[in-house]
Amino acid sequence: MKQPETVTTDSFKESVLRAEQPVLVDFWADWCGPCRKMAPVIDEIAAENDTVKVCKINVDENPQLAGLYHISSVPTLMLFRSGKPAAMTTGLHSKESVMKLIGMQS
Repeated sequence: MKQPETVTTDSFKESVLRAEQPVLVDFWADWCGPCRKMAPVIDEIAAENDTVKVCKINVDENPQLAGLYHISSVPTLMLFRSGKPAAMTTGLHSKESVMKLIGMQS
């Protein structure tokens, strides 16, 4: 089963900015309750979709990326298309809501 890719500051350019397909990035933190509730939804989307790449970035371990994209609360989901942010949402969301964000109705 396909899992979300863990991305760091070092791998961000290659994994997200240079990706051929759209990339859904989950900015999260270990201490964040809503992030833990969001994780199974993110995992499910990663497992079921080949048209979008799913990545996770721990904001505590990668504060430079969180700062670069002005992530002030977690969970924040950001969709990248052609290396640029295309959509963003913050907070706990249903799978259907996330699928709408990435432009795919489930």
